[in-house]
Amino acid sequence: MERWVIYAFISMLFAGFTAVIAKQGLAGISAELGLTLRTLFVCFFIIIFGLLTIAPTELKLLQKANYIWLCLSAITTTGSWIFYYKALKMGDVATVALIDKGSVVVSVLLAWWLFKEVVTFRMIIGAMLIITGIMVISKK
Repeated sequence: MERWVIYAFISMLFAGFTAVIAKQGLAGISAELGLTLRTLFVCFFIIIFGLLTIAPTELKLLQKANYIWLCLSAITTTGSWIFYYKALKMGDVATVALIDKGSVVVSVLLAWWLFKEVVTFRMIIGAMLIITGIMVISKK
């Protein structure tokens, strides 16, 4: 198995824990306060990670395009996190987490459109199953 696939599975496990832990962390406080505090912790941990893993010479490789695209990514992450926390505060963890995973379909479509990545029949079936699962689980 390629290393990036292993990383993706590890990311999936952390993301699964994140929703449950965050829901508990929101007990008695607003989604906005919870998200703000969580983001401060994330920022701290990522800075430590960066200090331990990024060679100072790598900073010279940054170009204008890196700043633009990563800033846009930060903006979309912010929007995702704000509405995820609002949904998590009000809804069931399982339902919110599954609907959030619908982002996979958005990512596949954007990768196909922007990067010309190949979308196979198997991927289309998988995306349809994700959409079907979202529709089934989001109905009360």
